[in-house]
Amino acid sequence: MGIRYDFIAVGPLQANCFIIYDPETREAIVVDPGDEPDRIIDTFDEKNLQVKYIICSHAHFDHVGAVPEIKEYTKAPLLIHGDEMDIYNAARDMAAFFGYDISELPSPDTILKEGDEVRIGDTLFKILHTPGHSPGGICIYGNGLLVTGDTLFAGSVGRTDFRGGSMEKLKESFKRLMSLPEETVVLPGHGPTTTIGRERKENFFNEELRY
Repeated sequence: MGIRYDFIAVGPLQANCFIIYDPETREAIVVDPGDEPDRIIDTFDEKNLQVKYIICSHAHFDHVGAVPEIKEYTKAPLLIHGDEMDIYNAARDMAAFFGYDISELPSPDTILKEGDEVRIGDTLFKILHTPGHSPGGICIYGNGLLVTGDTLFAGSVGRTDFRGGSMEKLKESFKRLMSLPEETVVLPGHGPTTTIGRERKENFFNEELRY
């Protein structure tokens, strides 16, 4: 049957929260629970899912705002890249600056690094460190799926003018992702899904790499 996924665009900034699950074991990963925890939890319950991991692609407030409620409900460990901890610890202040309020965030249970793996059912997902939008931004890759957070969007990429952003690192991360198989399905942090093949042809950032 293969791995399946659902996504919910949550909060005023419509960040995509992805729920990736094995339909046989019902084990799941939830990525970027940024807001509206009740909607996310309803999906767990409707599909009878056991959440094994909560993973943050990066720690901007619109991607972590519902972490406290999701962790409390699922008791699942929270995973984040080590280079993202400064951003994570400042997420409440960043939210307040933009006029939003989020609860105090729990300490991560596992600090991720490049090459780490997580498993649901028989499927392994690999952690790719893809800085640029933020220092500890990651993508989650496996079973033909690539969850990209705000590193890569359909037709675009993440901005680099927030704290810790780097255009040069984003270019390196973009090139790395474009080397993946063209049939890879891209699940971005905002907006519609796409594929690596489509982004090779249509993403405006390919022009940026010529300069």
